[in-house]
Amino acid sequence: MNEPHRPVRDIQAAPSTTPSLAQAGSKPLKVTLAVLAVCVLLISGIGYATVGRVGNDVANAGNLALGGGKGSRAAQDGATDILLVGSDSRSDAQGNRLSPEEVEMLHAGDEEADNTDTMMVIRIPNDGSSATAVSIPRDTYVHDGENGNMKINGVYAAHKYKEQDRLRAEAQNGGEALSDTEIEARGKVAGRQGLISAVADLTGIEVDHYAEVGLLGFVLLTNAVGGVDVCLNNAVDDEFSGAHFPAGRQTLQGPEALAFVRQRHGLPRGDLDRIVRQQAYMASLVNKVLAAGTLTNPTKLKDMGDAVQRSVVLDEGWDILSFATQLQDLAGGNVQFNTIPVTSLDGTGDYGESIVTVDTNEVHRFMKDLLGDKEGNKPSEEAAPAPAENNPALSEGLHNAKIRILNAGSTSGLAGFLQDKLTEENLTVTETGNAEPSQYANSQVHVAPGLEEDGRSLADYLGGMEVITDDSLEPGSILLIAHDDYHGPGSSGMFGESPSNVVGQPGSEMGEESVSPQIDAGGDGPRCVN
Repeated sequence: MNEPHRPVRDIQAAPSTTPSLAQAGSKPLKVTLAVLAVCVLLISGIGYATVGRVGNDVANAGNLALGGGKGSRAAQDGATDILLVGSDSRSDAQGNRLSPEEVEMLHAGDEEADNTDTMMVIRIPNDGSSATAVSIPRDTYVHDGENGNMKINGVYAAHKYKEQDRLRAEAQNGGEALSDTEIEARGKVAGRQGLISAVADLTGIEVDHYAEVGLLGFVLLTNAVGGVDVCLNNAVDDEFSGAHFPAGRQTLQGPEALAFVRQRHGLPRGDLDRIVRQQAYMASLVNKVLAAGTLTNPTKLKDMGDAVQRSVVLDEGWDILSFATQLQDLAGGNVQFNTIPVTSLDGTGDYGESIVTVDTNEVHRFMKDLLGDKEGNKPSEEAAPAPAENNPALSEGLHNAKIRILNAGSTSGLAGFLQDKLTEENLTVTETGNAEPSQYANSQVHVAPGLEEDGRSLADYLGGMEVITDDSLEPGSILLIAHDDYHGPGSSGMFGESPSNVVGQPGSEMGEESVSPQIDAGGDGPRCVN
């Protein structure tokens, strides 16, 4: 294999002292930093408006069940949540295959892949006072309602290929014969829907917007801004990603930058260190865009527009200019990068594969805390009630309803526990039992027509659940589906301890090495990383 081209870099020695976690950046930020930083390609705010044609030419994705679809927890949770995905696809946003030269430049191999190895949720309070990009490790083990237990980076592909197989089978049985392009497009819709649902279940949030970027766009945007500054604590030489860099501060161009953020072999904490690299790189990219006059350079704007057109997919109907206005006063120090808490890095999956395990209850609490009163940021007035023992009083109508409870998760005794809890509130529980395996992916409240208001009261009392009107239920009846994501009254002390919602077999007990540094977009230089 030929060594990749290595242009001359401006290299400085790595500092011997612990570097600041902060990143350089202008204040206040004048673009939608959250989107630009994490997606690496989206030109938003002033930049998005200046590249006039991008708004019309960027690819859109529809039918994604956003903002209240499957996996939602509450219609008003006090924040805008954006799922940002890095796709390993060998086709661009317009559905065109990458050329052999482009694939070789990406150092991504020849094999077809649809893994979503980079996933982040941007959580922005409704008042626009802060933005937090929360990374999800690619090997996080989750339960997918249609495909069983699997790594979250494979959910998109599993749903995509399943839908494509279904469409081809229908055609063979006399149904509509679709072109390969249409089958690919419909498969991608199914993949995105499946991933959105999986992320919602994992984090307990409602996904409001979706953005997807391919590998090529990452390279094109980095080249468009003239390269991005990074800093390494130690030299690296990794043949898998193509990362061959000395220690110290240096400026990377497109293909090298991609290798920098993709390396995970040879790093002390594997994927967690790779995530820290991504976060430090993205903060530096934002600084480069804002500090170097990029948004006033016509040539660079055109190059960035080309990158967006070829590589970015946004959910249909997203008014990104209004979104940028919401964040116009966002300061760099209030834009932070974080990682979901994990319980082990060396767990074991159902087929012996190495996985990252998480407790979904802990992840849910972590995401909710991002809206709390931290460093002066007040929670939105529209935020959902906190899941505590003093949740809102139940509606009067619930005392006339007949409630049936089914345990759809793996927490033994959950249905009986909730029966006791509701009975204490003088509600009528007629039956408890277990749901069919994989029938439900999250906790839900199903109500007979006319009981929607009472259903919302019960859902709020239980910590926030999806409410569904179900015509099959008898008048005056409610079906409560209890899953492992339950975090309402009593969950912190259930059966003497918090219920464990870990999928797979956990590995070694985690210590300080599980905690990733928090990086923000303020400060005076790139964060030095492993």
